[in-house]
Amino acid sequence: MGRDGTMEEHKIDSSYLNEEMVLKIYKPENFSTLYKYHICIMQDGNDYYQMGRVATLSDKLHSDQSIENTIFVGIHYKDKHDRRDKYHPEGSRQQEYIKFLVNEAAPYLDDELPGYHMGSGRTLMGDSLGGTVSLMTALKFPNIFGNVVMQSPYIDETVMDLVKDTNDLSPLTIYHTIGDQETDVETTAGERKDFLTPNRELRNYLNKKPLTYFFHELEGDHTWKYWQNDMKRVLTTMFGT
Repeated sequence: MGRDGTMEEHKIDSSYLNEEMVLKIYKPENFSTLYKYHICIMQDGNDYYQMGRVATLSDKLHSDQSIENTIFVGIHYKDKHDRRDKYHPEGSRQQEYIKFLVNEAAPYLDDELPGYHMGSGRTLMGDSLGGTVSLMTALKFPNIFGNVVMQSPYIDETVMDLVKDTNDLSPLTIYHTIGDQETDVETTAGERKDFLTPNRELRNYLNKKPLTYFFHELEGDHTWKYWQNDMKRVLTTMFGT
């Protein structure tokens, strides 16, 4: 099926990660440098394009004028081990990946695209561990990334401590979901974890704080079937006209 918008592949030689990082950029059909665009950076980028159907949704929602001008940027991982290293709170390369997002990806996109060049104009999105690293990055650098979409994020003591140690959450807008059946999730390391309870604890904490916060407990488990079904609400909530 044809696309209304345009997919471009850009590459950054990351000095932090010592590897070439590929950015898959999807511009809407009527893209013009005369307009400003929200920039949405998606961890698990290929998954969001393929299973999340973000390009198809972007076409439809832009055509309907249901969302403001938005450009989607997908950043993918090599394999499940690389993903854990870059996204997990204890991942061996998470700090370097966050530095890549803040100091290399964001400035590159600012140079290449007509964005708003402020935190409120940039969104980080991810599922599971991709949601975790998106949240942790925005907590540390809210002036760079002011918006977070996290679908069924992995939440542990490290993440909760970072949330609680953040004095001012008010610059952030967060969209957060968890499935009501996510009580026995198999992780990359082969362990089984309860995702539901810590996500509810995070919800209870954030509900008391001065930030823009959207929470939905979905009927379902830790799979793309349920994340994809929620994608239209994700995009219209975060980028709606």
